[in-house]
Amino acid sequence: MFLEGLDSLDQKIVRLLIQNARMSYSDISHQVGISRVAVKARIQALEQKGIIEEYTTIINPQKISGAVSCYFEIETLPETFGQVAEILKENETVTQIYRVTGNNRLHVHAVAASGEELEAFIRDVIDPLPGVKSSSCNMILSRVKDIKGLRL
Repeated sequence: MFLEGLDSLDQKIVRLLIQNARMSYSDISHQVGISRVAVKARIQALEQKGIIEEYTTIINPQKISGAVSCYFEIETLPETFGQVAEILKENETVTQIYRVTGNNRLHVHAVAASGEELEAFIRDVIDPLPGVKSSSCNMILSRVKDIKGLRL
């Protein structure tokens, strides 16, 4: 994928950081062929432009005993869309929310500590959402492919 303003050197640096966000400036400099100081300056510029937003630790819920990972497809009335999105955004069980094509649809990822916690989340949060026309829940059994960020 081509990103305007991202030259081939920046693309190499970003690819290395995607593989290992903890890679040192020195290690990156050896792999891309520029000085450590130049690598640091390029990374800081990418951060300031908002191309690199954050560095984080990603936990795989399927590896935690009892954890349940799922996603919901929720269709709302147009007038309640914003309210529903806000309610879900404030809930700690919800990990990601996407507005997707279709009639006021939300794609919502959630991770619960157990089946019981998921059931309570559905009963106490999803079911009473205002103006919901339809909703469905799908449990994630395993991760087949999961790319973080953009493919460059």
